[in-house]
Amino acid sequence: MNQTQTIEDLLEDVSKGVLDPKIALETLKRFPFSDLGSAKIDHFRGLRQIVPEAIYGPGKTPEQCGEIALELLKVPGRPVILTRANELQTSYVQTNVPGSTLFKSDQSKFGATLTWRHMKPRHENLAIVTAGTADIPVAIEIAAVLKAFGIEPQSHYDCGVAGIERILSKRDSISEAEIVVVVAGMEGALASVVGGLTSAPVIAVPTSAGYGSSFEGITALVAMMASCSAGITVVGIDNGFGAACAAMRILGEAKEEDR
Repeated sequence: MNQTQTIEDLLEDVSKGVLDPKIALETLKRFPFSDLGSAKIDHFRGLRQIVPEAIYGPGKTPEQCGEIALELLKVPGRPVILTRANELQTSYVQTNVPGSTLFKSDQSKFGATLTWRHMKPRHENLAIVTAGTADIPVAIEIAAVLKAFGIEPQSHYDCGVAGIERILSKRDSISEAEIVVVVAGMEGALASVVGGLTSAPVIAVPTSAGYGSSFEGITALVAMMASCSAGITVVGIDNGFGAACAAMRILGEAKEEDR
């Protein structure tokens, strides 16, 4: 169910006498945003952009993360997503906001992703490919967001170009994917290679993994933007959430049979 359907259902229930108009009014009052003082919750963002407002953990107290999550959950519709949560935030919301699913890599410096209210499974085929093991935390963030929207991506780890046979061994899976998300640090060459193997949209995520001249992801970012594999979409450094959002924009709303 998306938010457009939610509003239509409310109006239909009122017209049928199934729902008290006062209850419907209280629900609609939460649109388009609610003001919590420290945050204004944009309930209509999912209508405009497919992906609803997410909660960015850094800079927020655990209590603020929990309050925002609870407010988002009051309005039926799309998933609720908390990204880059530290240990205190994660512990607090798991205790005070029931029903979360936790995604976290043990080696992650970015914290955890927590999601609520997953959508029905969709049937699109997406692949996530990392150049190295150090890129897995960003890949997990991408997968967490996609899974919240009902998409189960195929993840292929440690397929960097220094051992080209590794990515070539995944060529069939990559060729079958409707979208391929490439996560790479160092010089970021994997995105160009994958872009040359498939006609599907390629979303490139530069990461901060790498030695000195990698400049914490700047080298990979510039290399991906300058790729000779034309048409690659590039997001910001370590921006797994942004890559997942780009994939959702390309896919659009779920097909009728997947709703």
